[in-house]
Amino acid sequence: MHLYDKQQIKIYNSLSGEKEIFTPISDGYVGMYVCGPTVYSNVHLGNVRTFMSFDVIFRYLKHLGYKVRFVRNITDAGHLENDADVGEDRIAKKARLEEIEPMEVVQRYTVDFHNILNKFNFLPPSIEPTATGHIIEQIEIIKNILNKGLAYEVNGSVYFDVLKYNETKPYGILSKRNVEDLMHNTRELDGQSDKKNPQDFALWKKAETQHIMRWPSPWSDGFPGWHLECTAMSTKYLGEHFDIHGGGMDLKFPHHECEIAQAEACNGQAPVNYWMHANMLIMNGKKMAKSTGNFILPTEIFSGDNPHITKAFSPSVARFFMLQAHYRSILDFTNNGLLASEKGFFRLMDAITAIDDLKAGTASTFNITEWQQKCYDAMNDDFNSPILIANLFEAVKFINQIKEGTASITQDDLTLLKNTVHTFAFDVLGLVNVNQSENGTEKLSGAVELLIQLRQEARANKDFSMSDKIRDELAAAGIQLNDGKEGTTFTTN
Repeated sequence: MHLYDKQQIKIYNSLSGEKEIFTPISDGYVGMYVCGPTVYSNVHLGNVRTFMSFDVIFRYLKHLGYKVRFVRNITDAGHLENDADVGEDRIAKKARLEEIEPMEVVQRYTVDFHNILNKFNFLPPSIEPTATGHIIEQIEIIKNILNKGLAYEVNGSVYFDVLKYNETKPYGILSKRNVEDLMHNTRELDGQSDKKNPQDFALWKKAETQHIMRWPSPWSDGFPGWHLECTAMSTKYLGEHFDIHGGGMDLKFPHHECEIAQAEACNGQAPVNYWMHANMLIMNGKKMAKSTGNFILPTEIFSGDNPHITKAFSPSVARFFMLQAHYRSILDFTNNGLLASEKGFFRLMDAITAIDDLKAGTASTFNITEWQQKCYDAMNDDFNSPILIANLFEAVKFINQIKEGTASITQDDLTLLKNTVHTFAFDVLGLVNVNQSENGTEKLSGAVELLIQLRQEARANKDFSMSDKIRDELAAAGIQLNDGKEGTTFTTN
């Protein structure tokens, strides 16, 4: 029996607006697609947060024993400015400004993307396809949709006919919008557009003479529509009907809405069972924006070289900070939040390190099996990482009580405790136990051990005022002394 047979996951499905019991299409297998980055600039911290949410989901599904095919694409063409059907290609624009080849832009920022995700300890996806590597598949999908009468060609460009599609299938099913409202809220076409209706979206765009990135097609030398790319790559590697599609909340409309319409039009069935969306990241209570200076890059977190933070933070501390909010909640990135997370992170790591030195007793004063199930229950409830972290701190408290001699644990329970803490902290949450010397903890430990020795000498000389002063001053500095049968130990708050 696999772990997934014992644990029942509930996923909040954006399509229904409710938590639903997760039942994979094929028993024991999960197909998951997540919209990846458009590689024209350094990866945005908000994108990192979204990808991190799905990294944890990927990790947990694998832990439960599912065979997961996780596909996360690289958009290296076709994504125009403002996510629209007009304007310049984001990558081509960057190439023009820097006077380099578009694929040099793609290479530079794909490497940056991978480097940042590696620092945050992401697992690589099973497949990482590129949009430019799937032009043939995209052209075939367009031919299919044209043959169904749900798209039209004008002057070398091909557009999806939203109103025609909406006659038999509801366009707007994911974002809960209807076409009438969309028409009411859209400006009339200005005569410059080839579209029949403003809601229609490009499947293929004819390239203007200055457009560098272009491919031959039956309609023109041009490039695919941004929405079409994900439909081509997801269905190629996961099939016409797969389990989970994820991305940021900002992609729900129009990007994911268009994906659903294209796939329905092409294959005659809904492409995805569970649509999942991660919420946005803000900073100091406001939207992150380079234009206002309310902005930070992941590398600046690691270096501390940003006016919004007072020091450098390790990638694991930043990861821990982000996972303390549920993926569907808005996360406010602040210096104080990072500082608090750093304290919590090292408290957790200190406790995990201490497990190896715990002595087993004849009885357990803490129900480890019940606590373990609480950890699973948290992740089973729509991957609730903050509740899981709260449960891990329950274990921290118990570990410290065993160290102090106020609690006890049997050898079997000690093994279960260690395995469970390691599983959820490292395998599922993806944290890394940062080397203590990296954080200066080794030097701190030496200094505190010296003070503990001086305190013991003071107590032996009945100088209790000095003994108490050492204990109280350390407590004020966030260092708690614990007197137990095996001697005095310390923990940091």
